[in-house]
Amino acid sequence: MVEQLTPEQAATWVHDGDAVLLGGFIGSVVPEAIERAIGERFAHCQHPKDLTLVFAAGQGDGKDRAVNHLAQQGLVKRAIGGHWGLVPKLQRLAVDNLIEAYNLPQGVISHLLRDTAAGKPGTLSKVGLGTFVDPRVEGGKVNSATQKDWVQVVELLGEEYLFYQKLPLDVAILRGTTADENGNITMEDECLIVESLAAAQAAKNGGGKVIVQVKQVVESGKLDPHAVKIPGIFVDAIVVCHDLSEHMQTFATIMNSEFVGRNTPEKCASSPSPQHDNLLDAKTIIARRAALELEADSILNLGIGAPEYIAKVATQAGILDQFTLTVEPGAVGGMPQSGLDFGASKYPQAIISQDQMFDFYDGGGVDQAFLGLAQCDQHGDINVSRFGNKIAGCGGFINITQNAKNVYFCGTFTAQGLQLSVDDQRLTIVKEGRQRKFINQVEQITFSAKQAMLSHKPAMYITERAVFRLIEGGLELIEIAPGIELERDILRYMDFDPVVSPSLTTMDSAIFKPDFQVKITKLGDAGQ
Repeated sequence: MVEQLTPEQAATWVHDGDAVLLGGFIGSVVPEAIERAIGERFAHCQHPKDLTLVFAAGQGDGKDRAVNHLAQQGLVKRAIGGHWGLVPKLQRLAVDNLIEAYNLPQGVISHLLRDTAAGKPGTLSKVGLGTFVDPRVEGGKVNSATQKDWVQVVELLGEEYLFYQKLPLDVAILRGTTADENGNITMEDECLIVESLAAAQAAKNGGGKVIVQVKQVVESGKLDPHAVKIPGIFVDAIVVCHDLSEHMQTFATIMNSEFVGRNTPEKCASSPSPQHDNLLDAKTIIARRAALELEADSILNLGIGAPEYIAKVATQAGILDQFTLTVEPGAVGGMPQSGLDFGASKYPQAIISQDQMFDFYDGGGVDQAFLGLAQCDQHGDINVSRFGNKIAGCGGFINITQNAKNVYFCGTFTAQGLQLSVDDQRLTIVKEGRQRKFINQVEQITFSAKQAMLSHKPAMYITERAVFRLIEGGLELIEIAPGIELERDILRYMDFDPVVSPSLTTMDSAIFKPDFQVKITKLGDAGQ
């Protein structure tokens, strides 16, 4: 029988100097009770100390939960993570050079866990070439305290790759829903599986321990073997969490059966639904313009921020059922959620593991990816990962943008205070944003335009007033919104001059109508 522990007992299983894998994605599948107990133990007796924390996506709420419990000086020696945006306390330790810190692509970390489990020396991938992860740029190092090279360039069969060294792993702290007496784990209430199996195997094969937080325990033989996501042979201990505040489905939702496809799903809108956007905001305009690029039968990935609005616009236009939305931690189909629910989808068709999803993504399975636009420079490079002392992290952005067949960067033209109005299908900038987003050089390269050109990848940059495309040497302006003047509203607020297309056109006026409708053509049809 598997050992049953309290969160406080589980915390004592983590020893000084251990490398600890923390499972979860933002606020989903997070072993909150165990992480809280580890943080409290250190605060009380200064143990465990000098830990290496490993996480594919930064689990947190932007304040105190999840990884933030562990972000204490002395407790952490090193952190290796894919997304840092919701762990501000860990960010501060890294910015202040109090820990070693790496930011590696989320998909690479999920694959590193699997390859570590298989006894391989690391992971070979093109993901990261030309970006800040490339050792010829920054090598994924967050600060000057980080000296060891985790990534190196290698050549194989005449092509360049990045080699990521395997991960250290002494303890994996994971979460499920139900355990049986032998430690077999099911995840029927979890909206994601993430990389749980790979992490458990990596820890076990390396001589480490696996602890899983669950809601309940049942007798052996009661679980459907097809439903078991982490077999008991990989599990050393379980922690039964009776406090639902520490076992929420996400950090925004205690439990929503729609996130696991239970009850009767509402059909995706096949006819237009009422629209009440009398006053159009910038993100809705951007989403409407992006929706004109949608192709029927395509497989999509939508990032956070402005791209999230595309699903709403598609629902209102009655076209949501004409393509399939996916989310990088594993949800296929359904309606992706936002905020601290991000990662979950309402009524997904399937939920696969994160490493499997990134296999699909890295192999070019995504037809169209719509992601954020925080900074863009004269070369067409994009930064979404670091802004001064704010470490957002790359998350899955590098995997997705390097490997999707078509990439669309969506964001406002300026930031911080932008105000606009729409009257008679014409856009007016009422107040310009204080921060420019089209600058000479991005602070960090999260998307490499050079690498995109080498791989002949189409890329489009969509804002509320202007649309650009990537060409050799930089950006070409191809559309401007009705009511917008080229010099006054666009070039004046760019640190560089884009190429202005000789066939510069006006954005479709339908975007600015109260009731937006769009017909999308079949994937691959001519004229797209």
